[in-house]
Amino acid sequence: MHYEPVIGLEVHVQLNTATKIFCSCATVFGEEPNSQTCPVCLGLPGVLPVLNREALIKAIRAGLALNCSISQYSKFDRKNYFYPDLPKAYQISQYDKPICGKGYIEIDTDGAPRRIGVNRVHLEEDAGKNMHSDDSANRVSFVDFNRCGVPLIEIVSEPDIATPEEAYQYLLKLKSIMKYLDVSDCNMEEGSLRCDVNVSIRPKGTTTLGEKVEVKNLNSFKAVKLSLEHEIARQKELLDDGERIHQETRLWDADRNETFSMRSKEEAHDYRYFPDPDLAPVIVDGSFIVEIKDAMPELPDVKIRRFIEEYALPRYDAGVLCAVRQIAEYFESVVREGAHAKKASNWIMGELLAGIEDPERIGECRITPTRLAKLISLIDNATISGKIAKMVFADMLESGEDPERIVESRGLKQVTDVSAIESVVDSVIEKNPASVADYRSGKEKALGFLVGQVMKLSQGKANPQIVNELLVKKLTR
Repeated sequence: MHYEPVIGLEVHVQLNTATKIFCSCATVFGEEPNSQTCPVCLGLPGVLPVLNREALIKAIRAGLALNCSISQYSKFDRKNYFYPDLPKAYQISQYDKPICGKGYIEIDTDGAPRRIGVNRVHLEEDAGKNMHSDDSANRVSFVDFNRCGVPLIEIVSEPDIATPEEAYQYLLKLKSIMKYLDVSDCNMEEGSLRCDVNVSIRPKGTTTLGEKVEVKNLNSFKAVKLSLEHEIARQKELLDDGERIHQETRLWDADRNETFSMRSKEEAHDYRYFPDPDLAPVIVDGSFIVEIKDAMPELPDVKIRRFIEEYALPRYDAGVLCAVRQIAEYFESVVREGAHAKKASNWIMGELLAGIEDPERIGECRITPTRLAKLISLIDNATISGKIAKMVFADMLESGEDPERIVESRGLKQVTDVSAIESVVDSVIEKNPASVADYRSGKEKALGFLVGQVMKLSQGKANPQIVNELLVKKLTR
């Protein structure tokens, strides 16, 4: 039987506020364990939480960017469960009245846009972190509560995702949007972005949903994709063998590339939600939402369309440049310095992105937009050839020097003197009679070989256009 997967994602995004969601403790990652705690985030008796205004603003920004409706009335609830890293034995979250309602994200699938629904975006506090000793002789676990109370938004997709690849593209787009907004650093290694997947399968062409399996412990987008591929195959095999799929939570084992059972899946009633009596409902004025919307930056989709229209770039180029906000800003700076847009795009997508480790830190690159624009200008005015330009670029990346100075000091200027080039061409024709005969007999490829020989003999400095013209002129006599 042919099956189709039904996939939904729950993405937790840690908001980059300076303080926690309900207290004034700092949110700096990597500090001494339990050094960023207070009676409020430790859940001690008699304390009262107070909502962080900046966390609310960032949640609304995220909702607006995901095309969500923004609730003017929302509230906080207590989600009750016991776990060592949850000191209150409940998590303050939002249940039936979240801050953001229905929305969507558009992704590209095979060159066509596809809309993935967002069910909701809600605010909540993060839990602490369990720390396990690596000492096999002294197997001890600790709890670090520094993360407890750090503000999160949970972005819950609709079950609209049809393939593991679509899930991967959804996450890439979501991360790009969050980083454009500057609401999170989305660092998966530090836990700033975490993802759980929900997946079921059903006979192709039917509409009834199958039993849902949740997969946790996913620390990369690649792990999300691989876990989905494994889980879909596992569920298909079970159904083909006449077995049932049980609703459960499973963990991903990256070493073995497989999932394994953790526990039966909880339902909402298992958490015994009820409104948090210590927190007043959140009433958001419509003008406040408009104020936040007006301060929003230009988002990736809008920027891509503008780059296509304003700079006449192919959609692929615009997509690559706009995936990271800092790269898009760098590109526009290069163009403002006078470089042709497509040529700037080619250099950034090719040499520059290959030569730097972190695109988000392009501002630290030794090749400034001004210097890249100068390099492109040196090619345009035939001072250097494209091949020489790549050598100059490598030197710029290492030294940070101005391209004009490098060209001058290394004697890399292109030779445009016709008589000087002609002597090299004559020498190449004399030394390669077989290739000359091949060209004259109609073998066009022989010309390319001869051009290459001239360029080699001139150390890449001869103007290629003059070389071609001279060779064709001399070989067609």
